Amino acid sequence: MAVPTFVDRVVLHVSAGRGGNGVASVHREKFKPLGGPDGGNGGPGGSVILRVDPGVTTLLDYHHSPRRRAGHGGHGAGDRRNGAHGEDLVLAVPAGTVVKHRNGEVMADLVAPGTELVVAQGGRGGLGNAALASKARKAPGFALLGEPGDELELVLELKVVADIGLVGFPSAGKSSLIAAISRARPKIADYPFTTLVPNLGVVTAGETTFTVADVPGLIEGAAEGRGLGHDFLRHIERCAAIVHVLDTATMEPGRNPADDLEVIEDELRRYGGLEDRPRLVVLNKVDVPDGRGIAELVIDELRQRDLRVFEVSAVSGEGTRELIFAMAEIVLEARRAKATEIPARIVVRPKAVDDDGFTVRPTGAGWRVVGVKPERWVRQTDFSNDEAVGYLADRLNRLGVEAKLLQLGAEEGDAVLIGPTDDAVVFDFKPGIDAGAEILSRRGEDDRFHEERPAATRRREIQEALGDRAEGETRADVARRIDRPDVYGPTSYQIGSEEDPDARPAVSDDEAWLEEDPGE
Repeated sequence: MAVPTFVDRVVLHVSAGRGGNGVASVHREKFKPLGGPDGGNGGPGGSVILRVDPGVTTLLDYHHSPRRRAGHGGHGAGDRRNGAHGEDLVLAVPAGTVVKHRNGEVMADLVAPGTELVVAQGGRGGLGNAALASKARKAPGFALLGEPGDELELVLELKVVADIGLVGFPSAGKSSLIAAISRARPKIADYPFTTLVPNLGVVTAGETTFTVADVPGLIEGAAEGRGLGHDFLRHIERCAAIVHVLDTATMEPGRNPADDLEVIEDELRRYGGLEDRPRLVVLNKVDVPDGRGIAELVIDELRQRDLRVFEVSAVSGEGTRELIFAMAEIVLEARRAKATEIPARIVVRPKAVDDDGFTVRPTGAGWRVVGVKPERWVRQTDFSNDEAVGYLADRLNRLGVEAKLLQLGAEEGDAVLIGPTDDAVVFDFKPGIDAGAEILSRRGEDDRFHEERPAATRRREIQEALGDRAEGETRADVARRIDRPDVYGPTSYQIGSEEDPDARPAVSDDEAWLEEDPGE
């Protein structure tokens, strides 16, 4: 199987990087074990960017490797450390690349060197609990997950950027003509379809430099796919002028230059979009005796159609100088006609999406909520964390999802679906229920910040008991009495009461030993 060296159409599958997850963390240090939330945010994922590179002339690299992926964002960390940004993936494409969606919609036409197009945006990083903290939610015990990046299939089509396009039947001498007027050295042979890829040549006429390209394989029916014209007609679209190369020495019976011109012009009309381009006609191979005779027979007829005709021999060089300067004149007029110059570098990004709205519609599986924000919030939620699920419910409620469901007649227990059709998250509808009610404290608050440590509680109890201490009783005695009231008893009692140690029944030493024996 032959390995292609020129590819002008590929299907490219691109995947942007996923955003990193945020982290839920609590700041801790000596004498300050609960210093507040300090979880950092996840880093955004890398984007996939197409950039026009003048050194690239084909899409061959993407023919061999049609799947490309950008770097993922790093996860957040404690101490408010954010995750690293995912590395962008920059793909070099030749000038003249048209980027399309798989459905045929054109995204951009990349022509100027340095032009960039962001075709897949990296996913957002998830927020850490430090960023989620607020007056009502002082210590969130959850963080948001990172979002996946864009993933799509693109069609890249290359339309060669040339000033002059040469068209004509196979073996009309287009490649020989390019070799004669430039330093390009295309493959030349005496059989049809010698040229299988467009050839480019740089031509200089005085102070004007321009490029010339030949379009291979044009025959009758090329616009419908016959020959190779169906694949390469697109390369004429950017040319300032079209040059018909007519063979005056063809050996095929029934062919003559005038009829060849009509056939090619008919194919160009059927392809469309080329009616406004100036035309030049080249009667090639006049160095052949029969060729010069045939050229003299048709030259007057062609000039009567207001066409500029040149008798040329690519072998001897006859007529090539006049042809080159005629091409240069058209190129200069086309360049002056451009109202503005294209900037050297343009960055094109996907259109912004209006993400404020949402829609709710009934389906056989339940009520489906469709909207950029609800779907994004679902992707960001860690469903293994009850607090995070409650936070999601509150966000949806504030957006108006619950009110809309009630308005449409949803009842408690109905299924509510949010997310992609094939991977939606299903909720049971419970109107008017506080999503965080199952949490003992207000959602987002940490009871540990309001609980006193045991040491502080003990100090307070001792301080309160000091007011009732007996004469001569020290602070340590009070502490022991609080710890072991059954041994040390109260500081005051009524004589003869149960608290009076002298009123307790006497016990023998053996019995006392047994009562206090730690082994019992």
